[in-house]
Amino acid sequence: MRNGLKLFLVTLPVIALGAGYLVWTVKTKAPPTQIETAERATPVRVVTAVSGTLAPRLNGYGLVAPAQTFEAIAQVAGTVAWVNPDLKRGALLPAGAVLLRIADEDYALAVAQAEANIRAAEAKLAELDVSEANSRAALEIERAALELKSADLVRAQKLNATGTLPEAGLGAAQAAELAQRQKVQTLESALALIPTQRRVQEEQIAVSRAAAETARLNLARTTLTLPFDARVASVAVEAGRFLKSGEIAATLDATAVAEVEAQVPVAELRDLLRLAAPDAAAYTADPAAMTEVLQGLRLTADLRLNLGDEVLTWPGHVARVSDTIDARTGTLGVIVEVAGAYAGAVPGDRPPLTKGMFVEVEISGRPVAGIVVPRDAMSAGQVWLAGADDRLVAAPVDTLFTEDDLVLVGAGLAPGDRVVVSDIAVPFAGLKLAPVEDTALAARLEAVQ
Repeated sequence: MRNGLKLFLVTLPVIALGAGYLVWTVKTKAPPTQIETAERATPVRVVTAVSGTLAPRLNGYGLVAPAQTFEAIAQVAGTVAWVNPDLKRGALLPAGAVLLRIADEDYALAVAQAEANIRAAEAKLAELDVSEANSRAALEIERAALELKSADLVRAQKLNATGTLPEAGLGAAQAAELAQRQKVQTLESALALIPTQRRVQEEQIAVSRAAAETARLNLARTTLTLPFDARVASVAVEAGRFLKSGEIAATLDATAVAEVEAQVPVAELRDLLRLAAPDAAAYTADPAAMTEVLQGLRLTADLRLNLGDEVLTWPGHVARVSDTIDARTGTLGVIVEVAGAYAGAVPGDRPPLTKGMFVEVEISGRPVAGIVVPRDAMSAGQVWLAGADDRLVAAPVDTLFTEDDLVLVGAGLAPGDRVVVSDIAVPFAGLKLAPVEDTALAARLEAVQ
């Protein structure tokens, strides 16, 4: 009884009191403070789009070769009498330098013989003139004698008809007249042959003169002369050696102009030409037409030789293209010429542009106008812009070409647009931005205008 009374009188009231306090506390406590969430702006770097021009470039590699090569080929045979002491591999020789001389005694005799033949033929021709004059004078005399003989024959015939002259006398007169006529005929025949004989002698003189000219040419060919400034590439002759006609005595490379056949992808060449001249790309498959187009465009080129700690450069121009496309690589040879290959060479410091050097060739097209933006700003054919209300806007663009870290845009942007150059983790249109101008990158863009 005591325990039940205790539960009823003590425990239950205490529990009821605690429950009532808890209910009162919940009902009278102030509600939690509500914190409103605000939109957070994403900090990004931007640059202002500017108008500018970029020159499309195309890179290729090739070996340096001389634009001209002179092979000292013997045109006449003979023993080498003299060799230029400077005709040694690697030596530089000026235009007009005598390389070697072949013994010329035989060729000098041939000239003398031909000239003697001319004089003999001319003397024979003069003899014909004298003979013709003498024959014409003799013909006049013989014709006069023939007239007398003809008159004697007529008288003899009349006397014979009257019986005064016997047949024997008439026959003698006829024989004398025929003999005289024969003399006249002989002289006339001789005179008729003289024009033919004169033409024969004139042709003989022409033949002798041609032989004399050939002999003089062969005599001149005994001396081999260099036609332009050149560097000796190889020598295969020495004094005292017999040189055959057609044999190469030495090979020399011209120093005025060097050329490089740079192998470039056909597609890239077509893109460069499409920018420089829209109609030129149609001629890519025709080397002859392509060469004409390239020469009209006057494309420039820079040759670079990497020496490790230094890079040497030479300016050049695109001259022509190769006649075939490499079947293995699918590239086309673009031939670049460099004038003054040896100009500016400093021994021990700056070498000349020498045959066999492996160089990089950078071909530059005509500058193209557009909007210049950083390459990092491009993303799947579009750029992100910071709009007027600092919100992210997607702008599809038409890219003309990419040059190093810059892109030239033809359509889709306008000068003054703020281009986002920062990487955004999850970019989407309408994203709130906190744009900051990238002054260093902006200066880089301003420099290309």
